[in-house]
Amino acid sequence: MRYIKKPLKDEYPVYSHIYMDLLEDDGKVLEHLWQNFMEIKELVQTLPEEKLLYRYAENKWTIKEILVHLIDDERIFTYRALRYARNDDTPLHGFDQDKYARFSKANDRSLESILEEYEWVRRSTIALFKYLPEDSFTRSGEGIDFDGSVINKRTVRALVYHIAGHELRHLNIIKAHYLN
Repeated sequence: MRYIKKPLKDEYPVYSHIYMDLLEDDGKVLEHLWQNFMEIKELVQTLPEEKLLYRYAENKWTIKEILVHLIDDERIFTYRALRYARNDDTPLHGFDQDKYARFSKANDRSLESILEEYEWVRRSTIALFKYLPEDSFTRSGEGIDFDGSVINKRTVRALVYHIAGHELRHLNIIKAHYLN
């Protein structure tokens, strides 16, 4: 598997440290992506449907909504990485994650369908980053928050680490709030 150096702090927005801090600095982010997917898959497959639809507080997502959110986020951040890797510096708008979750209808889907989609997206993500030219990883672009208020700059390698760290953060949330 390909090694991708962990991004420096000036390669991503300050708030992204909550994702970056969860990741090892071993260059094995693509391996971690696959291992983390397998851990989540094994974990959620053991849960009864009522746990998959549980909300630990008002307006918090269900596990199914979290899984579809991870898929959506991964697609968006991978698309950004592709654009920046190809030296396209057009600022890209963010997304309203709560609106995406609300309109995903995740709770109406079977867990099997969600996991199938998740796996295909993950395989595609790994393939993209595995075969990008080496010099593309330090290219960057700007992302605009969905409300247009903030512009954030990220490198291509910061985007793959974001995907991995974001997933770990949600895995930790699932373990802390849904499995009691």
